[in-house]
Amino acid sequence: MVRAFALAAPLLIGLALSPGTFAQPLDAAEMAAVGQYGQRAAPLTVFERAGVLRVDGQGRRDARLTPLGRSRYGVEGGGELVLEPVAVRLDGTRLPRHDFGAEVEAGVRAAVRADPAALRARALAARPPVETAEHRPADLVDLSTLDPTIRFDIRYAGSDNFMGLPLYERAAAYMQRPAALALARAAQALKAKGYGLLIHDAYRPWFVTWMFWEATPPEDHMFVADPAQGSRHNRGCAVDLTLYDLKTGKPVEMPSRYDEMSGRSYADFIGGTTKQRAMRSLLREAIVAQGFEIYPEEWWHFDYKDWRHYGIGTQTFSELAKAR
Repeated sequence: MVRAFALAAPLLIGLALSPGTFAQPLDAAEMAAVGQYGQRAAPLTVFERAGVLRVDGQGRRDARLTPLGRSRYGVEGGGELVLEPVAVRLDGTRLPRHDFGAEVEAGVRAAVRADPAALRARALAARPPVETAEHRPADLVDLSTLDPTIRFDIRYAGSDNFMGLPLYERAAAYMQRPAALALARAAQALKAKGYGLLIHDAYRPWFVTWMFWEATPPEDHMFVADPAQGSRHNRGCAVDLTLYDLKTGKPVEMPSRYDEMSGRSYADFIGGTTKQRAMRSLLREAIVAQGFEIYPEEWWHFDYKDWRHYGIGTQTFSELAKAR
């Protein structure tokens, strides 16, 4: 699935980001209200922009909220919204708060827990699609050798991922050489702004893509690659990453969590806070400037422009380590 969208956030590569850039004159209760409410198919999104709460959805389009007192707000264009601890009321209708990504993840993990060994065995027995096109020879580079500011949190080597179990036998990240060198250039550009790259995933053996597809509900397949086609991760030309602050070492906040299967993960999601969207834009502009392409459904996922020139990879990380 490919969605067209506009880059609504400002270009931030040349902008010095200071703490005051994102000052938010909202109180704690208002900031806590930032989130999604109602039904997953048509949620109401409460978000912050320039120190003002706004709503999108339920017939409203990027509408400003004006405080009326006692957690009540007038909605631009008409109507009233009331903040409650775990819900909002829009014109009297109660809309419960939801973390849609967490709900999808819980369902996936429950299905996987039924028999993870069987799922893995079926994946290892499966065969990738036969490719007849000519491809460049694989030249996978260990990303840990590129730049000391590039850090790693390889989620699929542990259980902190949407599947809830380790999928890689060791923590590592590889990319085809041109993509790896482009990533190093992006890291250098971000270093001047006070940020580093935190890598969650890069090259992914094909059998893991097969497991993702089988475990994910069909209605959420836009968040995973079809193993019948092979993924850009399988080709060593995709990377999942975020930013961290070079001074504190802490990852920045983005509009969604990594690997979250919800609309909050979309690259053009309107919600979150001003700072979260600015960090998303900063990451995007730095990576795209080095020849990567945006994946519309996932703000953290970028494909290197030459991905079509490489074949589907099946080597495990242990096999790659032994070959070096």
